[in-house]
This record gives sequence, C-alpha cells and structure tokens, in this order.
Amino acid sequence: MAIILVAIGSNRCHGRHGRPVGVVRAAIAALPGVVAASPIIATAPMGPGTRRYANAVAALDWAGSLPTLLVMLKTMEREFGRRRGLRWGDRVLDLDILAAGGAVLTSRQLTVPHPQMARRRFVLDPLVAIAPDWRHPVTLLTARQLRAAALRPKGLPRT
Repeated sequence: MAIILVAIGSNRCHGRHGRPVGVVRAAIAALPGVVAASPIIATAPMGPGTRRYANAVAALDWAGSLPTLLVMLKTMEREFGRRRGLRWGDRVLDLDILAAGGAVLTSRQLTVPHPQMARRRFVLDPLVAIAPDWRHPVTLLTARQLRAAALRPKGLPRT
C-alpha cells in the first residue's frame, strides 16, 4: 500500500453535483481509499479558462499500480462529463496524480511526481493543508518548502 496524492479541480457546473465545489466534494467521495482531503479552495484559471476553479488534494491509500489508478481517474473524469478539448480550458473535473510516496516514474502516459506541481499554488496550498511534511522525491523539499518557494517572486530555480 502506498499513499497517493491526487489533485482535484473543477470550474464547470454538473447537472447532479452543482457548482464546482459540489463537483470536487463528489469526486472526493467517489475516490477509493481516501485517508485525507484538503479544504476546497477557489483559484483563478490558468491559460484560456474563463471560470474560477475549485481545487483540493486528496491522499489515497492505494494498493494497485499507478497506471491502473490513472485509468480509473480518467474514467471518473469522463463519468463526471469531462470531454477532451482546449488545453487548460474549462472542465467539469480534472484529476491528476501528484505523487506516490517516494516513487519517480516517467512514461508516455504518466509522470510522477507531477512535473508542474512545485510551481502551482492551486496544488501546493491544499497539499500543505493535508501533508505539509511530504517530501518531493526529486528535490527533497517538503510541501511546505515548495509552497514557500512558489510564494517568492522568483519562485523555484529551473531544473
């Protein structure tokens, strides 16, 4: 069993779950093995999106493989009504595997830890709420340290 960190985001309403906050709550409830979930925060969109996002991070106790989890998360996105479209566009549900303990994985379908997580406040703020001492397996910085670096005007050095 490993603790898997999953980012959850929504900025479109859903017919059954309502506003994005309701979508994120429903997604957390539908995820398998949730052992912790952050508060849901509102954030501005990145890129061409036009609506504010509801974002959270959940920690899952997961015994399966990461590719299996990825397939399950993508299926869940589709079941919530997500359709492929414009990169960073508006979406009903976005689920991303952020990290899997100390694992480092790079494949065509999946990179763990998530390559952009250290620069995204909408990931780091909720991550710090549930796992402030989690340590990035490549940079060896804690979630709290990554967030502090992201808050600095120059942010993290490029790697």
